[in-house]
Amino acid sequence: MKSLIRAVILVALLFPVLVVARVRHYKFSVVMMNCTRLCSTKPILTVNGQFPGPTIYAREDDTVVVRVINHVNYNVTIHWHGVRQLLTGWADGPAYITQCPIQPGQNYIYNFTLSGQRGTLLWHAHVSWLRAVLHGAIVILPKRGVSYPFPKPDKERVIILGEWWKSDVEAVVNEATQLGLPPNVSDAHTINGHPGPTHNCSQGGFTLHVENKKTYLLRIINAALNDELFFKIAGHNLTVVEADAIYTKPFKTSTIIIAPGQTTNALLTTNQKIGKYLIFASPFMDAPIPVDEKAAIATLRYRGTAVNSPPIVTHIPPLNATDVEFSFLDSLRSLNSKKYPAKVPLHIDHSLFFYMAIGINSCATCLNGTQFVADINNVSFVMPTTALLQAHYYNISGVFTDDFPERPLMPFDYTGNPPSNLQTMSGTKVYRVSYNSTVQVVLQGTVFISPENHPAHLHGFNFFEVGRGEGNFDPEKDPKKFNLVDPIERNTIAVPSGGWTAIRFRADNPGVWFLHCHLEVHTTWGLKMAFLVDNGKGPNESLLPPPSDLPSC
Repeated sequence: MKSLIRAVILVALLFPVLVVARVRHYKFSVVMMNCTRLCSTKPILTVNGQFPGPTIYAREDDTVVVRVINHVNYNVTIHWHGVRQLLTGWADGPAYITQCPIQPGQNYIYNFTLSGQRGTLLWHAHVSWLRAVLHGAIVILPKRGVSYPFPKPDKERVIILGEWWKSDVEAVVNEATQLGLPPNVSDAHTINGHPGPTHNCSQGGFTLHVENKKTYLLRIINAALNDELFFKIAGHNLTVVEADAIYTKPFKTSTIIIAPGQTTNALLTTNQKIGKYLIFASPFMDAPIPVDEKAAIATLRYRGTAVNSPPIVTHIPPLNATDVEFSFLDSLRSLNSKKYPAKVPLHIDHSLFFYMAIGINSCATCLNGTQFVADINNVSFVMPTTALLQAHYYNISGVFTDDFPERPLMPFDYTGNPPSNLQTMSGTKVYRVSYNSTVQVVLQGTVFISPENHPAHLHGFNFFEVGRGEGNFDPEKDPKKFNLVDPIERNTIAVPSGGWTAIRFRADNPGVWFLHCHLEVHTTWGLKMAFLVDNGKGPNESLLPPPSDLPSC
């Protein structure tokens, strides 16, 4: 008997426990709920009556099955922002790109596997501006038995940053569209759904309760529609360990900069004296355009703090603190370890140059006879009425063309004098690549009309930011300075105002994948396009057939 026990122990030591991925089931009921913020109440869309919405918890390689039931009078889709969706493009979620919306009274099952992914992502509505209130966190834990590549935290907390309008957000964007003007900026920023006590209203803000001498992993998400945000906790530094669900080389900072759609994981060590410390989420804007300048305020409260203890404050960065932004971004590097390598494409099959700009087109029904539009390479994207992925899969003609320009048809000085004609052309165009080809895209910002930072989000892939700079990209000099060793790997990248960013990725995921500015105002105006990746060889390199419950238009 003893020999049998020893044999069992020996086998257990020599062979690791077989880890079986699980199937995680969730039910998302989209319902209306009255919500009071800034001493004003309005009905909002929610998932399961929660704002922000429920957190999806899973582990690397788990399959997630979410039944979304639409109980409201709006068309709805849900996008699982940053999930690779390998071979499962039907579950990606952007309306009229990979699916038609879920109509009122209908439902749809999103089914996808978190292949090789771990970290913090987010989910949000992907039709019109509904993501202002329809959003939540995705927490992907490592496989069982696999540790973090940084000190294990004692506890973990999700922190969601956002924006709040007193008015109905759909009414705000509809009015702006009819007038041809930019929409009104938000009335407040929020931390976990609360603006904090700074808006002539007695409502309290979010409180992060902590214990002394503990380490907390903060999973920070920017779910705002249009604003990049600084995040700062009075009296405490943060150690960044992850960005967009990719482990980074750890570095300490007092301030995090995070664009809409991005996530950052940071370790917080509670090593200060017992008390209350204010947490700030304040806007970043280095261009002369209107923005909601009010900071959201929350409180970090140590256990044992007296009720009447005065809060400890800190200085927040100026609105246009470009130096703070650049310092943070320059510190981001992929971990690039043996276990988590940075597989940067070195040979490039498609070298693309996309400039991102704001234009002005004529509009007979608009207030001034013109309307603001946005474009990539002078193409303002027109949303189809049939989903692009369906049109591609079923070979439906007339929905899109695959002639998106790989570089501007008429080059100009992008950060100097603007072209004489600011009108754009319209079209539903995609750029086609073969399976497993490598792609480099230089995303060039412009300085006319609205020289704004553009957080560009690519669906279906992670990419490496191999370079970034100010002014116009120099194709002779700038590639010599590219980081091809440990560049940060992301799904959303901020293209600097009046500057450029170069990204690389491998097109190893067949389907139709959206690339767009994650400032919702610019997406609405047409700053978007799509990549079409053809099938490879065999079923493991081919898009799966559509599910039977795929919504119809």
